[in-house]
Amino acid sequence: MKFEGELLPRQGSVMEVRGEAPVESPSRVVSTRDHSVIRQWAVARQAEPATGEATRSGPAKVAVNDGGAGIRFNFPGMGLFRPIDWDEWLANFDRHLCAFVYETNADDGTLSNRYRIVKAADFKDLVS
Repeated sequence: MKFEGELLPRQGSVMEVRGEAPVESPSRVVSTRDHSVIRQWAVARQAEPATGEATRSGPAKVAVNDGGAGIRFNFPGMGLFRPIDWDEWLANFDRHLCAFVYETNADDGTLSNRYRIVKAADFKDLVS
């Protein structure tokens, strides 16, 4: 599969995951809107929900150019964004109709931290 920019394929399709994160996948890049899958992914990587945008819980910290959702993850030792709780993170994810696209494993088989948060409508043609 060829990749365009950061993680998104130019051709082919990305498997949609619902209910449980895949242990193995025909594609290393998968997509989901399922809250439990996103949380499983984050917990496995010790990633914490965060934002760069100003929200009711606090001011903007880092400019995040993603069409308005402004949600990201902080990883251990890398806290660029303002931490928020899961309820706020998921509410923003749903309000902006996002899809969570992520790489299951790196080339060496270790867990990959690569992900993108995209507008689900812009991504729907690649999801199978």
